[in-house]
Amino acid sequence: MRSSIVAENLVALDCDVVDGLFSELRCRSGEAEEEPIMCGISHNGRGRMDPAVLDKIIERLIEVRSTKPGKLVQLSESEIKQLCVASRDIFIQQPNLLELEAPIKICGDIHGQYSDLLRLFEYGGFPPQSNYLFLGDYVDRGKQSLETICLLLAYKIRYPENFFLLRGNHECASINRIYGFFDECKRRFNVKIWKSFTDCFNCLPVAALIDDRILCMHGGLSPDLTNLDLIRNLPRPTPVPDTGLLCDLLWSDPGRDVKGWGMNDRGVSFTFGPDRVSEFLTKHDLDLICRAHQVVEDGYEFFAERQLVTIFSAPNYCGEFDNAGAMMSVDENLMCSFQILKPAEKKTKFMMSAKT
Repeated sequence: MRSSIVAENLVALDCDVVDGLFSELRCRSGEAEEEPIMCGISHNGRGRMDPAVLDKIIERLIEVRSTKPGKLVQLSESEIKQLCVASRDIFIQQPNLLELEAPIKICGDIHGQYSDLLRLFEYGGFPPQSNYLFLGDYVDRGKQSLETICLLLAYKIRYPENFFLLRGNHECASINRIYGFFDECKRRFNVKIWKSFTDCFNCLPVAALIDDRILCMHGGLSPDLTNLDLIRNLPRPTPVPDTGLLCDLLWSDPGRDVKGWGMNDRGVSFTFGPDRVSEFLTKHDLDLICRAHQVVEDGYEFFAERQLVTIFSAPNYCGEFDNAGAMMSVDENLMCSFQILKPAEKKTKFMMSAKT
């Protein structure tokens, strides 16, 4: 019988407001921040940059947190290309299905909302103070996709065994060519920079397994996912195909009124019902599926009797939705808690059907 350690501890208590942060505490309130530990992935030293150069890039990227949100950080074309090449080498060296260990903090979609990414780090601890797993969709829609992806890649290079990035459906040339990232690259640099990012994105891992109990991906389940080795064996580098396992891992959605597999309103991939979640967890001896890909009002939302959780980390998404953003912390005992970023501004309209 599969363990219920995660499900038993995903019970929300009251929210405390601290400096604009809601912290929903499950247990151990008031304990000190856990010490970061290696997450179980090693590399052979390739994909390196000059540490001094890398640290300077990170310093320039995060120093704007003390300024008005929206201030641009203009890295050089050479610096950005170095970030793309060095991180790409690390992604390829590490598995397509990352096998990680708690403690770790998990973040959902960022979508170029750079000031909110910095807020997440302020609350969760800047690397390497905490280990991080991001679930994809770093670019498009927001105004600062370049700063967002450059900081994430820089941290990946600087802390390759503590900081992890999964691929989202927007880390795909055919998508970010349309939804803003291509235009931002072309406006601030040139098309060659966009192509450098495309080469990097095509090497990103697509799923992570935390302590053999929590399976993480950007989108969701697939009818083709009969064995986790199928994820491990997906080829890289690769674009995202229109159908199949890789497409579904990045595009599928849970559907409350669905039994089995259903049509997806996005026109891509499938929806899956609570029954598919339960069957999958039981078959693979897992406790929880953690995914992103959809705007949810409180920054996180449960599905299938708390067997799946959606995390979305871009508050006030696109400046139009009155949603919060969330970050999920998993401690050494696989107890899960949520830190919630309130939207910066109140809007009058919120639409739960938004697609990301």
